[in-house]
Formats: sequence, structure tokens, C-alpha cells
Amino acid sequence: MKTHTGEKPHSCEVCGYSCFHISDLAKHMRTHTGEKPYFCQVCRYTCSVKSSLVTHMRTHTGEKPYSCQVCEYSCSQKSNLMTHMKTHSGEKPHSCDVCGYVCSAKSTLVKHMRTHTGEKPHSCQVCGYSCSAKSALVSHMRTHTGEKQHFCQVCGYSFSQKSHLVGHMKTHSGEKPHSCEICKYSCSQKSDLIRHMRTHTREKPHSCEVCGYSFSHKSTLVEHMRRHTGEKPHSCQVCKYSSTSKSDLVRHIRTHTGEKPHTCDVCQYSCSQKSDLVKHMKTHTEEKPHSCQVCEYSCFTKSDLVIHMRTHTREKPHSCQVCGYSFSQKSHLISHMRTHTGEKPHSCHVCGYSFSQKSNLVKHMRTHTGEKPYSCQVCEYSFSQKSNLMKHMRTHTRGNQVL
Repeated sequence: MKTHTGEKPHSCEVCGYSCFHISDLAKHMRTHTGEKPYFCQVCRYTCSVKSSLVTHMRTHTGEKPYSCQVCEYSCSQKSNLMTHMKTHSGEKPHSCDVCGYVCSAKSTLVKHMRTHTGEKPHSCQVCGYSCSAKSALVSHMRTHTGEKQHFCQVCGYSFSQKSHLVGHMKTHSGEKPHSCEICKYSCSQKSDLIRHMRTHTREKPHSCEVCGYSFSHKSTLVEHMRRHTGEKPHSCQVCKYSSTSKSDLVRHIRTHTGEKPHTCDVCQYSCSQKSDLVKHMKTHTEEKPHSCQVCEYSCFTKSDLVIHMRTHTREKPHSCQVCGYSFSQKSHLISHMRTHTGEKPHSCHVCGYSFSQKSNLVKHMRTHTGEKPYSCQVCEYSFSQKSNLMKHMRTHTRGNQVL
């Protein structure tokens, strides 16, 4: 009868809250005392209300007793179903007073308001990380526990966040619903499109606090910071190589496996790195977009132009720590270091002879194959090495005149 009369005889002495039933008052008092008498037998979860424990247990059992009558959606909580139903009706009764944002659930509005206030009430007890949403904290905690509870049914790959699994599944279906309005780029995840757009806007929102260098991707900044700290968390299981980024390790592993996944559609050329394939493709188009401002030299890649410019500036930024000899190219320094270490990593599979430089192995292999790619334009005599052809050409010359 109290529901008809509106009578609420039970009042809280702390805040003045009143209710119909004394049991409701007992539950309310726990918001003041912090008491959580209900424990989960599976994990460490505790709560103040038995109904919350019942709902929590469904995260372990997977039970979803509330089903949508319109679509196949089901959930563990009735409140979630009520929120979901608004996606069918289009109802968005909750509005933001600051920017006019509207949403179907009050809890969503509460989270949204934190984008204006900057409030981050959820904190990690391990590292101090804080965030505006509890779900974000739950995802963050998995970086400490290593838990990856979301599994791909196709390839078995696992993820710590469901959203990552959803994005991954599109790699199997080939679905790319997010398209760039400027170029023809399309992708499976909205976050990838946001990063792509920065290639058009040149926006670089992530800056290094040490040197001021800025990046368009946060992950690139994380890798860059390791150049300052010296951290190399990615290690090769075959040799002692370690790197700052996982992608560098993947490329390095191919030097052991010999894998060359990137193939040219025009010829049979294949390589271990996509960037090498991009460079190679320009040999078919004869495109040389990078030109020297000093001479008429032009090249396929910007890195080649940088190296070429050193022939004008005489810059030699790569120095040997043993003898002080310096080089314009890093690859030349690597080859030079082998004169100190005695390392000869390039071996002939025919006779076992080994070399410190790959180019010397290529020349040596011609002694087995009989290949002579350098031909004289005067007498058609051919040679296995370019230096021998140059010596031969002198037999046709008298002074500077060709006979």
C-alpha cells in the first residue's frame, strides 16, 4: 500500500535518503560504509548488493538471459537490453548541455561529460594510469596481466580487447568500410583512417619531450623514445639481434628464414621488405622523382638522393669506433667493420668459400656459373667483372681516342 500512498518511512541518518523497505535502506547504507559483503567464488570481485553479484557471475558463465525481439542481440543485464532497444527506436533522450551531443543511455552521457571536464576517476593500482571510463581501465589492466580473452575463430589469434578482435576479423572477410574522401585508400578500422588522413593534413600531434621531434602516430613516438632510452625489447631467438620495434624484428627474422613475401607483378623479383619492392617497381616505370639541385643526377628514392648529396658535401657521418675511418653510407661502415672482426657472413653454396661482402660473393659465383655480363661494345669480348672490362677497353684506345 505504501507504493500507492507514496509513504517512505525508512530514512538515512547520513544523507536523508528515504525508501519503502528497510532492506533498501540497508543496501543504501553500504554506499556510506563501503561494506561489500558479497564475494565472487571465481575472481576477487566484491559488491554491496546480491543482484550485482548475480549479474557479475554471468561474465564467467557467459549467460545472456535478456534477448532483443527485433534482432539477435542478447545481454547479461536488463538495463543493457533497454539501452540497446533505443538503437532500433532511434530514441536519444540524454543531451549534453555543453556541445549538444545526444545519446540513448545516461551512462554514456556521464562518460561523454568527462571529455569536457577532463575528469579521470578510474586509476590503475599498478602504474598509476588513469582514465575516464571503467571499461578503459579494464582493458588497460590486461597490459599487466597479459590476459587475452578474445579469440579469433578463424586463425586462433587472441586479443585483450573485443574491438581489436572485431577489427582483426575484417582481415579475414576483406571488409574495408572506412574510405578516404581525398584518395582511394580504404581500411578495415576507423582508427587506421584517422591515421591515414594525417598523410594529407601533415598533422603530427605526438611530440618527443626530449628532442621535440613530432609524429603522426603515437606508436611511432613510442618507438622513437627508445632511441633516447636505448631500450630494445624485441629480440631475435636465433642470434643476438635486438630492435626497438617489432616490425624491425620481423624483417630481421627473414634474413634467417630467407622469406621474401613481397613479389613484383612485372618480373620475378621478390624481397623481404615492402619498401624494397616500392623502390624496385620504379625500375619498371623509370620514374626518378628525386633530383639533385647541384648536378643533373636523379634517382628512385629519397634515401639515394641523401647519399648522393654527400658526394657534393663530402659528409661522412658514419665512423668506425675502432680506427676512426668514416664513410658516407652506413652499409659501407658495416662492411668495413668486418675487416676488424674477420666476419665473413656470405658463403658460396658450391665450394664453401666465404666473403665479408655480398658483392664479392656475386662475383665469385660467376666462376662457377661462367656468367660474363660485361661485354665490350667494340669486339664483343665479355667478362665476369666490370673492372676487367675497363682494363680491356684500354686495348682499343690510343690516348683518349677509340680505335
